Amino acid sequence: MVQISKVLVVSYSQSGQLNEISDNFIKGLENVEIDSIRYSTKHQFPFPWTSEVFFDAMPESVMETPLELNEIRYKYSKYDLIIFAYQPWFLSPSIPASSLLQDQEFLSRVAGTPVITLIGSRNMWINSQESVKARILNAGGQIIANIPFIDRAQNHISAITILHWMLKGKKTKKYNIFPKPGVSEEDILFASNYGKILNEAIQANDLTNLQLKFLSQEKILLPTNIMFIEEKAKRLFKIWTNLIIRFGKSPVKRKWLLRAFKYYLVIALFVVAPIVCFVYQIFIVPLARKRINKRKQLYLQQIN
Repeated sequence: MVQISKVLVVSYSQSGQLNEISDNFIKGLENVEIDSIRYSTKHQFPFPWTSEVFFDAMPESVMETPLELNEIRYKYSKYDLIIFAYQPWFLSPSIPASSLLQDQEFLSRVAGTPVITLIGSRNMWINSQESVKARILNAGGQIIANIPFIDRAQNHISAITILHWMLKGKKTKKYNIFPKPGVSEEDILFASNYGKILNEAIQANDLTNLQLKFLSQEKILLPTNIMFIEEKAKRLFKIWTNLIIRFGKSPVKRKWLLRAFKYYLVIALFVVAPIVCFVYQIFIVPLARKRINKRKQLYLQQIN
């Protein structure tokens, strides 16, 4: 058993939602020193976004191209536990998150250290988490738990509401009829319950089976249709990224290709995905339910 005395918490949040989640998660920790860092890149991403800037971030998000970080002042060269809070962008870790995961100062602290990941997402987090997991493992760390906080609205509804929030900068009901976008206030506050579980483990100097204890709260969900969409979509995002990088070398050509990608994404999300998911649920799921559930548990339980 290793005594936990120094905890590093790192997060990047444009809207502040992810910071709320991480703050609630750690507020119940006792007898530990918490070094909480809000990092950022020298290139500032806007909030609210514009549509053009948002889609322009897609290729570099998918390629996980790092940007230079603003100086991070750590209290210690080594920590007993790291809590890494991040957002997925285009089924990949956000560009700031990818930048931190390729920063040697941060990775030197990851080496030999247990890591808990907190995700603030619309509803798709599998691909980004697999990438984060690989980088943590390659640095010599180990992800011992992962808690995804998602928008629980239906997929198409959450796509509409998140765009409203992202482009307007206000977490309000669109037309006063749609639900509020993002992670619900209830789930944000519930982060403190996970924090209590972590605190019990810290006081007992035993972080084993932490993920199973988090899952026992029955709040972490992975809808089957969302898992299916995400497993297929990342391949398509990579194809579009390669096209944009290869043929969009001039600003005009890149802009044209990104606009084509935007319309493709709208059609794929609102026209193609519902049809494909309907066929999947009716004809595939009943025949492969055991295999699908096993794959789902592998993602949820953080098993490689």
